[in-house]
Amino acid sequence: MSVQSILAYADDHHPQFLDELKAFLGIPSISTLPDRAGDVHRAAEWLADHMRSIGLEHVQVVPTAGHPVVLADWLHAPGRPTVLVYGHYDVQPVDPLELWESDPFQPEVRDGNLYARGASDDKGPFFAHLKAIEAYLRTEGALPVNLKIICEGEEEIGSPNLDPLIYARASELAADLALISDTTILGPDQPSIVYGLRGLCYMEVEVTGPDHDLHSGQYGGAIHNPLQVLCEMIASLHDAQGRVTIPGFYDKVRPLSSEERVELARVPFEEDRLRQETGVPKSWGEAGYTIAERIGARPTLEVNGIIGGWTGPGSKTVLPARALAKISMRLVADQDPDEIDRLFTEHIRRIAPDTVRVEIRGLAHGAPALVERDVPAMEAAARAYEAGFGARPVFAREGGSIPVVATFRKALGIPTILLGLGLPDDRFHAPNEKFSLANFYRGIATIIHFHSALAGMPAE
Repeated sequence: MSVQSILAYADDHHPQFLDELKAFLGIPSISTLPDRAGDVHRAAEWLADHMRSIGLEHVQVVPTAGHPVVLADWLHAPGRPTVLVYGHYDVQPVDPLELWESDPFQPEVRDGNLYARGASDDKGPFFAHLKAIEAYLRTEGALPVNLKIICEGEEEIGSPNLDPLIYARASELAADLALISDTTILGPDQPSIVYGLRGLCYMEVEVTGPDHDLHSGQYGGAIHNPLQVLCEMIASLHDAQGRVTIPGFYDKVRPLSSEERVELARVPFEEDRLRQETGVPKSWGEAGYTIAERIGARPTLEVNGIIGGWTGPGSKTVLPARALAKISMRLVADQDPDEIDRLFTEHIRRIAPDTVRVEIRGLAHGAPALVERDVPAMEAAARAYEAGFGARPVFAREGGSIPVVATFRKALGIPTILLGLGLPDDRFHAPNEKFSLANFYRGIATIIHFHSALAGMPAE
């Protein structure tokens, strides 16, 4: 196959690719909102139709107990590796809408970026895979490897129906490796390969005291305020060095090797960059670790929200009957979310005073993942990035979670290559989400190079 002719086709069709991506982004497939369920299904059907139009085969919109999963394949490269490409077509809510500079579902190009909800997470990067496939099939009539596609509509709500589908269809999804573009690279001129992802244990703690809100003047000092109790318990979950105080929390954490620390030190994540990206005055975190290590290689505990008491305008002297907190813990290699759930629950019950009642609920679990760096496909990815972006990638760990990486290992026994195309400032989950058009087009070229390089590997 002539890679140059395939790349030339992609280059010649950039305007068409952009228009098609805009159409995809224009569908408000917000998976968490019940009134958008029809739009989520519409996005799945649009995606399936597009897959058929570019030459993919056996395209299915598979119903689940929630939103559908889109499957497709192309399996005409005997003796060549089989790649399972994963993506998600659902997106986050857009609130607060007033902070968007343009309509989140009317994609707009400004200063070389495409602004829309889902532009970078994950419609744009996933669409780059389809355009690379199209370039191969339109020019050569064939792909250099076998491909299977799985694109879900529930990633943004924890993928509740994905694992059962993968296990039920394990033979249909069998492959040599998985390929995902749902991570970021360090910069437009410095690609990076994520080899470690943190897992998730998401908990909810509810503290109740009196059976109704009380007058704080009449009862204050005699009733233990549930909101005060909750805040005191939360404050005790970290020590002065930024370490989580839950007994056993760090017992299974795999230590960073000296080689990994050297590799992560190549990731240019310094204090100035953190302040610029986030607007904070100063960094904070576990003592003894760099910012890059804290974000990707160490577990954390974060308070995601607190509800309780009077928060409206003006004053109301109330002693609230109830307080609730949502707490997430990002986990690293060898930590088990079920075990962390148990340790967290036991610790909260242990430190809760007997003046209130406490309920603890687990909301979401996801296993961490550590990808082997010495598999041949990883070198193929490194060469592809170098060809597509003009620079050799560095290896990095990422703080986010993609639980399906662990599922692919457990259910299918395959490694995952994380071929990220987003940038750290793409504002995932926030107003004015964007996707660099340069990264979109370079990403298509990188994926073309990846499949070409992978074609020389024997199928397992």
